[in-house]
Amino acid sequence: MGKVVLSMPQALDPDGTVLITGGTGSLGGLVARHLVTEHGVRRLVLLSRRGPGAEGATELTAELTSAGADVSVVACDAADRSALAEVIAGIDSLTGVVHTAGVLDDGVVESMTADRVQKVMAPKAVAAWNLHELTRDLDLAEFVVFSSASGIFGNPGQANYSAANAFLDGLAAHRRASGLPGLSLAWGLWDQQDGGMGAGLAETDRERISRSGSNALSPEQGLALLDNARSRADAVLVPVVLELGSGQARAEDVPPLLRSLVRVSRRAAASGAADSTVSLAQRLTGLPGDQQIELLTGVIREQAALVLGYQDIDLVEPDRSFRELGFDSLTAVELRNRLNAPTGLKLPATLVFDYPTPQALADYLRTELVDEQADPGLDAELDRLAAMMSTFAADRRERERIGGRLAAILSEWNAQLHGADEVDDLESATADELFELLDKGFGTS
Repeated sequence: MGKVVLSMPQALDPDGTVLITGGTGSLGGLVARHLVTEHGVRRLVLLSRRGPGAEGATELTAELTSAGADVSVVACDAADRSALAEVIAGIDSLTGVVHTAGVLDDGVVESMTADRVQKVMAPKAVAAWNLHELTRDLDLAEFVVFSSASGIFGNPGQANYSAANAFLDGLAAHRRASGLPGLSLAWGLWDQQDGGMGAGLAETDRERISRSGSNALSPEQGLALLDNARSRADAVLVPVVLELGSGQARAEDVPPLLRSLVRVSRRAAASGAADSTVSLAQRLTGLPGDQQIELLTGVIREQAALVLGYQDIDLVEPDRSFRELGFDSLTAVELRNRLNAPTGLKLPATLVFDYPTPQALADYLRTELVDEQADPGLDAELDRLAAMMSTFAADRRERERIGGRLAAILSEWNAQLHGADEVDDLESATADELFELLDKGFGTS
């Protein structure tokens, strides 16, 4: 039958060493304390670019040492393969790797440059690949990378960060497929008061998170989920706090993968969206140009106030730039999404940067929504005719008669349109094109 070889999961060797990248940062420090106090780890190498010079590194080392751990804090950029190789070569009995390092440089796809992509990719993806290659021949018990839910769900304004974290998820799956330990945790936001990416969240930021159907993880929740994940056999897990039924979540703000879980009144939502679109288009039709701008500016200011968490629409001044009002890449995308529905347009993600004030944006939307050549009288008559036909009751013969008349009107309209096009074509045609037309007409070609 052949041999059956099983690779059994193993626990961290209490006499071994755990390497933590970003080890002097907020998340790295939390993980280091947790491993020492809850899991009996006694040897740690905390890696960061500043090493012992990082803020809080001295205090963290003293705390871990007093808890009985042997701690080394090393200055090293994990994206530098040769420097990282030197560090790993000097570690005795490496039993686990936890990669928590990361950098933010938020921006939508259109704003990405090679430098901005590299700034985020290097500490996340490049460093993770270096760790993978330099340790794959070692008998590790754990190889854990801290990813982000932005790589799973997507997150407006985090194009480079989402891509970097998606790479980490793929790396964990690749390691598992190769028979190596690998776990990627696609974290939701951690709420850390003493630093990290969730530090100092403004009330507006918290409201935005709530509208997306999630909430920030407390350190206690995060560490409990870390322990739970380490005991499972999955390569990728998504530790997040979902609050989709809290009443705060809005379907349009929730990631597409989760929208089917949001409880909304479909009929009310659908009719409301349709009514708002029709209403805005109808209200613009027939209005003088200055009143059209006034109406659109009001819609933009109202939506901008909602995005920024302002209670008073007057705080969104028509001639004040969106940047001065407090918009960043993330809130810019949220405003774009909110304007897509009432306008019925597919607007670009860079909308508020291309048209930097509510007034300028209103001018742009007017050019997109209002057809200067349209005849409002004819449109009104067509709308009236459509309404009459929807309620018209007649037998089949009468319907066919009316249908014939409508078809004749449409045929004459199209003939006039195509005739005008043909005249234009004939006036601009070359001699060869004219002869070719004659040949086709007489059936000689």
